[in-house]
Amino acid sequence: MTSLSDPATRVPRSGPGSDFARLTREVKEAGLLDRRRGYYAARILINVLLLAASGLLFVLVGESWWQLLTAVLLAVVFTQFAFIGHDAGHRQIFRSHRHNDIVGHLHGGVTGISYQWWVGKHTRHHANPNHEDHDPDIEIHAIAFSREQAGEKQGLYRWITKYQAFLFFPLLLAEAVVLRISGLQALWRGELKRPWREAALQLLPAAAYLAAVFLVLSPLKAVVFIAVHQGLMGVYLGCSFAPNHKGMPIIAKGQRLDHLRKQVLTSRNVTGGRWVDALLGGLNHQIEHHLFPHMPRPNLRRAQPIVEDFCARHGIPYSKASMRDSYAEVLRHLHDAGAPLRSGHHASLS
Repeated sequence: MTSLSDPATRVPRSGPGSDFARLTREVKEAGLLDRRRGYYAARILINVLLLAASGLLFVLVGESWWQLLTAVLLAVVFTQFAFIGHDAGHRQIFRSHRHNDIVGHLHGGVTGISYQWWVGKHTRHHANPNHEDHDPDIEIHAIAFSREQAGEKQGLYRWITKYQAFLFFPLLLAEAVVLRISGLQALWRGELKRPWREAALQLLPAAAYLAAVFLVLSPLKAVVFIAVHQGLMGVYLGCSFAPNHKGMPIIAKGQRLDHLRKQVLTSRNVTGGRWVDALLGGLNHQIEHHLFPHMPRPNLRRAQPIVEDFCARHGIPYSKASMRDSYAEVLRHLHDAGAPLRSGHHASLS
């Protein structure tokens, strides 16, 4: 893990002659900030067709335990919808906020995750990734990302944190439900604009989903179907986001970095072919995404060698790992963060 006290990490530079400005010019000259509407039109069409096919399959299979396979398929499809909502939230599809928001709200309605709530939360994360005071993604009740955080846990959360590396993937089963509940809580607290629209987008699709499941399936099969669908969606979402920053350096309170170093040093890329791009929604190019959040997803792969070369020329550590190694790094980091709570215990993580 890179130390944020290294000389390459602590020289803030800004303005038209900054390192980031020079990198931005290289990226613009390569045309990588240009919109890719054709790509997104095709991707959205494929997702809609997959959703329609999944719905038809659900009706045709009917009252059967084979529906659990449909639940697995729907977990994948819903997550792919969430990836498009993510891209819309970053204005990757259109230049106008309004057009992106229309796409984002519609996709949020399908997944059941409040688009407006999520955009606000995710914007704060992008502004200060892995910052102890400002990144909401490292402020999780049941997980500690540093030994200091682990020491602050109480009750059940303290026990979970103690063994969090072993419990990490099981905990992800609740991720999709937690995201939905968080959006509803924000709505209840009056934190969202146009609350009636937000209520309709969150509650009506959920009601239709539950009605369809309980109309087609017996109560037991319906409950198991929902558990499999929502649980696997949570795992898929968590496995897409977890490798990006978990286990990377934490920015301490009061520490300041320039934009380029703040984004690069706290992010990790996941290597692999285009199948990894499709599987992880382009989030495997996390460094490039954090540097240029408006960059369309298909351009991230082309930007990657430009950014890595630029970092090498300027002595900035650039982290990348295979999918397997990235998860291993995350689990080792979580295991270490929980170490102070295991005094007297001898849990090991291979």
